[in-house]
Amino acid sequence: MASSRLKRVEESATMKAANTANKMKEDGIDVISFTLGEPDFDTPKHICDAAADAMYRGETHYAPGAGIPELKKTIADKLCTENKLDAEASEIIVTPGAKQAIFEIMMSVLDDNDEAILFDPAWVSYDPAVKFAGANTTWVPTDSENGFKPIDIEEYINEKTKLIVVNSPGNPTGAVYDKQTLKNIADIAIDNDILVISDEIYEKIIYDQEHVSLGSFEGMQDRTITVNGFSKSYAMTGWRLGYVHARSDIIKPMLKIQSHSVSSATSFVQYGGIAALEGPQEPVTEMVEKFRSRRDVLVDGLNAIDIKCQKPGGAFYAFADVSEYGDGNTIAEKLLQDAHVAVTPGSAFGESGRNFIRISYATSTERIQEGLERIKTALV
Repeated sequence: MASSRLKRVEESATMKAANTANKMKEDGIDVISFTLGEPDFDTPKHICDAAADAMYRGETHYAPGAGIPELKKTIADKLCTENKLDAEASEIIVTPGAKQAIFEIMMSVLDDNDEAILFDPAWVSYDPAVKFAGANTTWVPTDSENGFKPIDIEEYINEKTKLIVVNSPGNPTGAVYDKQTLKNIADIAIDNDILVISDEIYEKIIYDQEHVSLGSFEGMQDRTITVNGFSKSYAMTGWRLGYVHARSDIIKPMLKIQSHSVSSATSFVQYGGIAALEGPQEPVTEMVEKFRSRRDVLVDGLNAIDIKCQKPGGAFYAFADVSEYGDGNTIAEKLLQDAHVAVTPGSAFGESGRNFIRISYATSTERIQEGLERIKTALV
């Protein structure tokens, strides 16, 4: 019998959609899956080589709970140089994936009946992580016509508000917040003495803007919890390697949770992380350019068949308005059954997504073009 806390949490909609598509594939059906947020590129060879070398020289034992010192220093240097943060290795914890980092943060900083602010729509696992911690989610609406920027944040803040979660570039919309939007969030956090999670996992998958870290704003160094990882930028989803930068009184309880649950990130994988940060970045640049090209093909194709979709500024998702044809749940089911195209209904990411579907363009241009043809045949 499941515990009562699990009754507050729904199954991951993205995983559910992907599993359904995979089951159909196993049955011999040619399904084009636009569900999971996973680059379809292989991890660059120099990263694989570094992890393999570490394994063969015996780096296969328990790693320090917070991460190996070499990787923590490399991460701190990266945050100082690229993200303009004042970071030290002692303020870093390496986790088995950024999702584990989010879970540990929520469990570390939220108490029962605290409130955490999410911008609607938001990644599917933020809300469950808040609920696992015994806290409640406050959903702040965003402007779908203006880059999904949050609207009137201060109206949703009260004495129970403990945390604001920011994800830029974001999942599911691909939205990239400009400096003014981020400064507004920073000012609100400072004025109301609120912590902020800045989830920057898609920081390098950005097209037409510069990535700005929230923790780099004046007054935000000690109240920003910066989350990042290797899964998206370096096509390392299966490696499960993420990290957090925060002040020590946040890192310490996270380490307590990590030590009693997953212990640490895999030892030899962490050497791959060093190679990713210190090695050539051309594979990242090349991957992003391919994503840009796919984005343009997909978004232009959707708009051509009256599915309204803004060009996302980052990540590899299109959040498409299907209200011309029905609500997101209905259209997602119709596309799967009639066109054998798997997408994620927008309602999985919040109430405001009910008339949307999320399409991941982490697949080949050829499959995107074929998927568009199938969508057109099913709907038009």
